[in-house]
Amino acid sequence: MEKVDVLGVKFDNVNMEEAIERCKEFLKGDQGNLIVTPNPEIVMIAKDNEEFKEIINHAALVIPDGIGIIKAGNILGTPLKERVAGYDLICNLLELGKNGSISFYFLGSKPGYAEEAKRKMEEKYPDIRILGTHDGYFKPEEEGTIMEEIKSLKPDVLLVGIGMQKQEKLINKYLNDGIFKIGIGCGGSIDVLSGNVKRAPKLFIKMHMEWAWRLLKEPSRLGRMMVLPKFLQEVKKIK
Repeated sequence: MEKVDVLGVKFDNVNMEEAIERCKEFLKGDQGNLIVTPNPEIVMIAKDNEEFKEIINHAALVIPDGIGIIKAGNILGTPLKERVAGYDLICNLLELGKNGSISFYFLGSKPGYAEEAKRKMEEKYPDIRILGTHDGYFKPEEEGTIMEEIKSLKPDVLLVGIGMQKQEKLINKYLNDGIFKIGIGCGGSIDVLSGNVKRAPKLFIKMHMEWAWRLLKEPSRLGRMMVLPKFLQEVKKIK
């Protein structure tokens, strides 16, 4: 599979259809597979964090979640096929498993949100199998108990939304323990699935301006948004 290097983070050059096909292959096996969905903020963190970068670069699938990543590929002369949003990939997996052929577990977000997401998905897809949920506000000493519970259920797909770095490290830690086939660090996707956070309108998504919608809804994100120009400056330095 062709890889595109952006500031040391190696992305799989796939479109959404190809990413879904890769997931289908993962589901046929027995081993755990980490899927990472880096945006410019994650790349900038990984650039200066060797441990995090190694986890990403050894993942089974690394998809370009962010228009900034696509712009970077173009600047570097190694264009990526398209933006593959992590939330959209998750929605496609839920659609794929709507007949009960794939099982899921939701781990993360605020208390009650994962349970609400489960309920919403079961309303949408009556035959879907969501084996359990747990919020992301657990103490370090509770992690082992939670993961043992998940291991007893053996979901095919484990969604973990406990913040970047932390979620990928947790999935990677249990990758070879026979707990799941696909583990996805899903950020705020559980919030959106629960209905507590609204995704950007389709027009914003089509224009690749989801970042602007998030900023309008949460002005406090301005500091985080400033990473994008810094990211592009770093990319241009190595062109």
